[in-house]
Amino acid sequence: MTARKRWALALLWSCASACHAALTVSGQVLHPGPIALPPEARLLDAIIASQPDAQGYWLAAAWLHQPLIEPQARLKAGVLFDLDTLRQAALAAGYDSRADLAARVYRQVQALPVTGRQRAMLDPVAVEVGFAPNLRVSDGDRLIYPPRPAGVRVLGAVAQPCTLVFQPMRAARDYLDECPAVAGADVDYLWLIQPDGLVTRLGIAPWNRETAAAPAPGSTLLVPLRSDDLEPPTPELNQQLAEFLATQPLAEVTP
Repeated sequence: MTARKRWALALLWSCASACHAALTVSGQVLHPGPIALPPEARLLDAIIASQPDAQGYWLAAAWLHQPLIEPQARLKAGVLFDLDTLRQAALAAGYDSRADLAARVYRQVQALPVTGRQRAMLDPVAVEVGFAPNLRVSDGDRLIYPPRPAGVRVLGAVAQPCTLVFQPMRAARDYLDECPAVAGADVDYLWLIQPDGLVTRLGIAPWNRETAAAPAPGSTLLVPLRSDDLEPPTPELNQQLAEFLATQPLAEVTP
């Protein structure tokens, strides 16, 4: 019996009377399902008990943390409010196609759950050796270790959301060749949301073009909606929309 297995068994035995936190781990792990944890439990406790696949796509692992549910609910409400404000402003200005775009994105956001995702490095080795913070978990939290996807999503000011084949080292802006922006898009910028939840705004026009890390498998690209020519404008909409999209974990199974 390995030291890790002995530790896990000891944890289960001790939890018979002392554990009060329950965390669920799913995806590519050896022991999926609910895990009873002792008081003051941390990420490493759950990682050792569930044993994520050593060949897993750890970059996209997601920690859904209960204390973040409420602030992310407020974030979602703010995004929906700004999208409706943009829709009404576009109608008043006679930009019907942009109003329709805002309404469509509104429906897409409305359908997304509030997850409480906490951005954190969940590489088991990094947490174990101290390269990543071993943060405290809460009762009701979830850890998800999804498989490596094969695509990159494009959302926002496009005719329809696209899922495109991932190509190594392909620049974010080049994916728009297959999923172009529509009227009402801010064509000077693109928001890149990496599968670990990192959000970056990229300049993609000839006058502000930036070089940045290429999208990883499972990334999301947000084509921003333009509002600077409307009254009132919604200057924080696209950043907050990107931040909310970053809270959505990848699917636990590859479609």
